[in-house]
Amino acid sequence: MHFPWTSTEVTDLPTVGTVVDAVTDLSRSEEAPGARLRIARRQAAEFRSEFASTGTPDSVVTCDLVTLPYPTRFGLFRASKALAPFLSITNRMQVIRWTDSGGRKRVLLFEPSDHELGRYTPYFDTLAQRTPGFLERQFVTEHGTVLGHLARLGIEPAEVDYLLFDHLHTQDLRRWVGTTAFQDDLGQTPEAAFPNAKVIVQRDELVAMADLHPLQKPWYQPGTYSDVPAEAFLPVNGSVVLGPGVAVMKTPGHVFGNQSLVVNTDTGIWVSSENVIATEALVPEHSKLPGLARWARAWQQEVVLNANTIETTADQYNSIVMEKALADRSQADPRFLQFFPSSELTGAWTNPGTKPTFTHGAIRHGAQPA
Repeated sequence: MHFPWTSTEVTDLPTVGTVVDAVTDLSRSEEAPGARLRIARRQAAEFRSEFASTGTPDSVVTCDLVTLPYPTRFGLFRASKALAPFLSITNRMQVIRWTDSGGRKRVLLFEPSDHELGRYTPYFDTLAQRTPGFLERQFVTEHGTVLGHLARLGIEPAEVDYLLFDHLHTQDLRRWVGTTAFQDDLGQTPEAAFPNAKVIVQRDELVAMADLHPLQKPWYQPGTYSDVPAEAFLPVNGSVVLGPGVAVMKTPGHVFGNQSLVVNTDTGIWVSSENVIATEALVPEHSKLPGLARWARAWQQEVVLNANTIETTADQYNSIVMEKALADRSQADPRFLQFFPSSELTGAWTNPGTKPTFTHGAIRHGAQPA
């Protein structure tokens, strides 16, 4: 199997959004990493006021999808002293609705993971094969499906305009956007569940998937894109505003084309990505997780990375600092920020020493389901 598009074909695809001039792609800068860090802080401060003036979306609703195991040494980098080799993370979808300048209603799904097919990602597939079924059931909890949540919210799949992921690790999109040929493993040629939706992705990531580095290969399923139509994608270069209070920020490092969701709400600005797995990873000095505060102090580091792939570690650190500078303080506990991990650390009896100090659980804004 091979990735279906060349870098030239990716460049020729249409795009979306209004470019954020205040923020540049620092991963391409010739400045030293320390200088890029200072620039990241300054650019985040400049964008905060600009972004707040765009308004707010109509609503943001959070939907739990699946809780699954994840290596502690990845999720909490080198900081954790927990005895448990695995922790638990809960993957959640955000359903964001806004009205554009022309009066048209828009629907964006952030992290609408098809976790049934995502489990065949090489790393997780290997882990599942090594784990007895009865033990796997102790670690994996399915809370709901993308389509099931939308039905509960009264949203027809045809109403969805955009699908957005912070990056394409584990993602198999065939059932969401359809394919042009029969899929042997699915036993069908799947029609698009979201016939009018486009996938917003950084061009860098689409290009990188055409020729994966060994560090990247355990986390992608490039073969599943072989028959996905190119027109299903809207690649962006860098950071863009999509609508009132809704933006995509390029935050490279975890992967070259990493991106973060930024939303302006009744409680201020939220940022969401998988650059870290807990909001306390942005303020480890307030963490009660074993080892985090001491490690951050000893190594003079202000954040704790999610580091399953270390593609460009300094860039990831700088991106997290930018996210940290953008997010407002939590109204529930102002020691912590309104950073919402797209896969959030979740306490579990099976994983001693990994219970988070503070969790958000959801972003709530505007009209909420009964």
